[in-house]
Amino acid sequence: MLTCIGLCTALYSAPTVAVSTGWKQAPHIQVELVSSHQAVAPGQSFLVALHLLPQEHWHTYWQNPGDSGMPTQIRWQLPDGVTVSDIQWPTPQAFAIPPLMNYGFEGSTVLLSEITLPADYAGTGLLLQADASWLVCEEICIPGDMSFELPLAVARQPAESTHHQALFEQGRASQPVALQRTASYQVQDGVFSAVIESRDDLLVDAFFVGATDLVEHAQAQEISWQDGSLLLRQPQNTYFHQAPEQIEIVLTSGPQSFVVQAQRLDVGGAVAAGSEFGLAAFLTALLLAAGGGLILNLMPCVFPVLSLKAISLANNSGDAGRQKRDAWSYTLGVLAMFAVLALALIGLRAAGAAVGWGFQLQNPWLVGGLAYLFFALGLSLSGLVQFGSRLMQLGSSLGQRQGAKGSFLTGVLAVIVASPCTAPFMGAALGYAVTQSAPVALLVFLALGFGMALPFLLLAYSRRLARLLPKPGAWMDTLKQWLAYPLYLTTVWLLWVLGRQAGVDAQALVLVGLVCLAAALWLWGRQQLGQGFRLAPQLSWVFALLAILLLVLLQPQQGAQQSAENRHWEPWSPERLAELQADKQPVLVNMTADWCITCLVNERVALNTESGRQALTDYGVTYLKGDWTLRGADIHAYLQQYQRDGVPLYVLYWPGQEPKILPQILTPNTLRDQLAQLAAKPN
Repeated sequence: MLTCIGLCTALYSAPTVAVSTGWKQAPHIQVELVSSHQAVAPGQSFLVALHLLPQEHWHTYWQNPGDSGMPTQIRWQLPDGVTVSDIQWPTPQAFAIPPLMNYGFEGSTVLLSEITLPADYAGTGLLLQADASWLVCEEICIPGDMSFELPLAVARQPAESTHHQALFEQGRASQPVALQRTASYQVQDGVFSAVIESRDDLLVDAFFVGATDLVEHAQAQEISWQDGSLLLRQPQNTYFHQAPEQIEIVLTSGPQSFVVQAQRLDVGGAVAAGSEFGLAAFLTALLLAAGGGLILNLMPCVFPVLSLKAISLANNSGDAGRQKRDAWSYTLGVLAMFAVLALALIGLRAAGAAVGWGFQLQNPWLVGGLAYLFFALGLSLSGLVQFGSRLMQLGSSLGQRQGAKGSFLTGVLAVIVASPCTAPFMGAALGYAVTQSAPVALLVFLALGFGMALPFLLLAYSRRLARLLPKPGAWMDTLKQWLAYPLYLTTVWLLWVLGRQAGVDAQALVLVGLVCLAAALWLWGRQQLGQGFRLAPQLSWVFALLAILLLVLLQPQQGAQQSAENRHWEPWSPERLAELQADKQPVLVNMTADWCITCLVNERVALNTESGRQALTDYGVTYLKGDWTLRGADIHAYLQQYQRDGVPLYVLYWPGQEPKILPQILTPNTLRDQLAQLAAKPN
């Protein structure tokens, strides 16, 4: 009785409460947010469902949408201390639209999330606020979003809602059953493969990989049994870039479905992610790491820096003590930088970031800064400028009269530029390292660094090897100038990386910065030779600061590179369309988005083919393409102009005629046929 009275009191005194927001209508779909409880207690966990009901033949998307699409997302705003789980995804369906394959849901879809109140929650009410976004597709795709507010009462005893039990039962029943089986996977030689230990003959019809960019979704799946284990294989995705440490694999077996968590194997397939420490495996990893570091010296990306070290060894060939000191300084620089990278990589992985070896060169500002550094080093070796003692530590004098600090920094620089390279044996060692504790991983990285520095230690301590080094002489100045060219080529490579990362605009900005840097160093070099003028030092600093400012102003642009197959189109804009219409030019407008599967199929089948391009050329049509991937107001207004609320939309403009809307599903001949009809009509 007291419990009932307390509950009633809580419900009465709390803000207005509900267990559902009720249906909210969006284009081609209804959505509601529903709670499993009408009253919750401190310390309790309960379920909340985002219930989506698309119209018949329309569908939404799974966590991995496949070749196109966009997964449903929920962004929660909850009181302090209240936590929410990730979406508990139902088993997806496969939607094949050759040559593409997507994964998602038709009909009533229940996405469950678990919310937990802290034990010391003091409020009398709980307001659930969520912003949901989705993509609903049939022949066209329409993105949608909606905000929800669901107030619940907080009482001493929880009260479950009896009106929506069937909905939550549906949500639980639609989820795959967790299999407590050991599973592992790897991506090697262009093939994704997973091995699942099983004690019974589980008949699997198909599987779904939860991580994106791992498998080629439309390619055939291979499912077989080998030595009591289930083997799954599928070709690697064209856009594969990284294998997560753990992925979710959903298996379907008739009306049943199961889910397993598969750990990533290393490149050699010998050490599974999360494996326990073993002395034999540890010693093997150390040997592999040392061998990989040794071979790393032969990689092209390391040679420019090692050429600077070669100058130092030649300079000091008559001074054994100095050679040993420089060799150990270089070794310490290598080990220190490997330790820094190892700790950063381990820390980021522990925080959940998906990063791998060479991650620091994923930063366009760092890539631009390295381009500056190598260009400056090249100009120094070419004799344009001689850096003073303070700038020696940055690298130019690493090839001349350098001390312990210069050798140390040479080692640091060598590791920075070596990181994009992966030598033989490195893959297995690094794969082992990132699955172990921080101390073990750090030792593996240090072994890798020691292997990289080993040749210089051997040269410093072996008189026989040292005798092979040539004696210092006038030839060294010529050699120094020749060794500038690998640095220039490294600068070109870094600029190419930058262009791929941030686009040609950012690349051009850094190129201008390199011109400013060259001007600053030229003025500086003239000053060193006593040929400068009164304002040369100040002007040199102006150019140097301008180069730095241009690098700081660099603005990376996603997708800035335009592939060769798409160069037959121009970006759409209202102004460009109006300009072409005023000039009475035929125009094709394509409104598309990366998540629109119909758009991608149409482009592959009809618009980006040789016959499609030839049709545009034959009729003198300018092809304008509007990208609605990130949703813009201009494109939305254009869609509304033709009573559309989603993509794709294809509109042909022919001088003197009304705009012609093409079908949403294009065939290889649709474009040419429509152009021929428009051209045959009198204007």
